[in-house]
Amino acid sequence: MKFKKFNSFGFSEAVAVNRVLKSKTLSGFYGNWGEKFEGGREVVGFERECEEYFKTKHAITFNSLASGLSAAIGAIGIEPGDEVILPPWTMSATAAAVLHWGGIPIFADINSNTYCLDPKSVELNLSPKTKAIIAVDIFGQSANIEELSSIAKKYDLRLISDSAQAIGAMRNGNMCGTMADIGGLSLNYHKHIHSGEGGIMLTNDDNLALRLKLIRNHAESVVADIPFEINLANMVGHNYRMSELHAAIGRAQLKKLNRIIARRQEEVFDLKKKLSVFDEIDLPYTEQNNSHVYYMFAMQFKESRFRIKKHEFVNQLSHLGIPGLSSEYVNLHLLPLFQNKIALGSKGFPWTYEYSRKNINYLKGICPIAENLQSNTYFSFYINDFALNSSHIKFIRSTFEKVIKEYSK
Repeated sequence: MKFKKFNSFGFSEAVAVNRVLKSKTLSGFYGNWGEKFEGGREVVGFERECEEYFKTKHAITFNSLASGLSAAIGAIGIEPGDEVILPPWTMSATAAAVLHWGGIPIFADINSNTYCLDPKSVELNLSPKTKAIIAVDIFGQSANIEELSSIAKKYDLRLISDSAQAIGAMRNGNMCGTMADIGGLSLNYHKHIHSGEGGIMLTNDDNLALRLKLIRNHAESVVADIPFEINLANMVGHNYRMSELHAAIGRAQLKKLNRIIARRQEEVFDLKKKLSVFDEIDLPYTEQNNSHVYYMFAMQFKESRFRIKKHEFVNQLSHLGIPGLSSEYVNLHLLPLFQNKIALGSKGFPWTYEYSRKNINYLKGICPIAENLQSNTYFSFYINDFALNSSHIKFIRSTFEKVIKEYSK
């Protein structure tokens, strides 16, 4: 059976692109303090629309969420040797953003049901060098932001939420990305909505918003002209700016987000109903008070119910025609970068820095839940890549039934 690729683009995006081309302005940014420091008409318009949609005081666009996360780590004042706690299940850019400023990623384990950062493991990984927590709203739903916020307040830490995969998801009536000191959303090409590449950083803190904008746009050459005093720490800027074309497309895409999420949730409701008859697998779990936007349809394989291993099970499903399946997810702490502690240069910085804690390790076993999921139980269907209909869902159900009947005990 042919699975149709999900496509969120149409006439409105073509209109947006033509609007920019007619304006003859592909970027409205100037790298100095003044009227154009915050970008052109499309960028500023997109940011105002994001502020209204996500109900935050500030929305700052970036050319990617990776850039936005890097700016966020700089904005909160991370210094070389400072530690930032995050989960091992996330895009590598989340950890790389910490290393960018000489900070040290510390990996805490995840919740076995939601795959999000476990607050209990966060507390176990605190040290005198801890300065921040990054909560990752993975696969489409929020982490336990209330408990993580409580920990952050108790120990005077900053909290960042990486909500790349959960744009439009809610927790207790608040949107993902809006419940931390800084939250980040992705507009990368395979997300729910996209502009090809792009990111949005959300905050209600005026000072953090200014620092994000400065790091985005050549801070070091701008601060001398700002008519008020600013902390110079980490005011080393970059060109992390979004173009007018990307912003215009983002504006058109944002108008579609509610509809896209509603359709995805309908697809998942039908798919879960069809697959719920199989006791041999666990289906995606949504934590109480969360909504789920299903970037990934995450499942778990019950080893004791099968005569084959998880990887073989997923291979059989793929061989019979279900696309977009994966039998694993990367554990960042096991990547060569962390196993060898080689990142910035070849001398082991920031781990070898004189002010860094010396007993940090990334040995296999420090995140047992994440490691077991990856090795033995977790598998997923990349639902965000497809526009499903009832025939697709029936085919998925019948294929699961065929493989489960053949290989279950």
